[in-house]
Amino acid sequence: MKDLVKVKSIKEIKDIVLKLKKEKKTIVFTNGCFDLLHPGHIKILKKAKQLGDVLILGLNSDFSIKRLKGKSRPILNQNARLEILSAISYIDYIVLFNQTTPLNLIKMIKPDYLVKGGDYKEDEIVGREYAKKIVRVNLYKGYSTSKIIEKIKNETIVKSN
Repeated sequence: MKDLVKVKSIKEIKDIVLKLKKEKKTIVFTNGCFDLLHPGHIKILKKAKQLGDVLILGLNSDFSIKRLKGKSRPILNQNARLEILSAISYIDYIVLFNQTTPLNLIKMIKPDYLVKGGDYKEDEIVGREYAKKIVRVNLYKGYSTSKIIEKIKNETIVKSN
């Protein structure tokens, strides 16, 4: 595993957030599985970073993803996802969470901005009541982890026939 200095425990994030708030920094939070990274993920991360001083990403753990998406997921384990996401310059900190939603994390952070993909309606966004502002980013058509997995499965089936 490479250098993962951006990866912080929940306790570390709590301390970092307290310090950032004292410094009057604008805190942006987004979250997700980021199972197979695609252009839609990058678009959300880039937009999120543009909104503030610090971008904190809440990453669903393998345990959390299995509960949300079933036993065949995640495709990439949390260590692989942490390494990939750590290399993205838009992200300042990453915190892994085991719950199915990041509600407790958002409640603790109370971000200035909570950013999600445009496929979420505002009233569906978990933790919205703890953020000062909600930002929904329009997604690129045709890009989602589920669609990519489906395409791979279909290609494999076609080639094996």
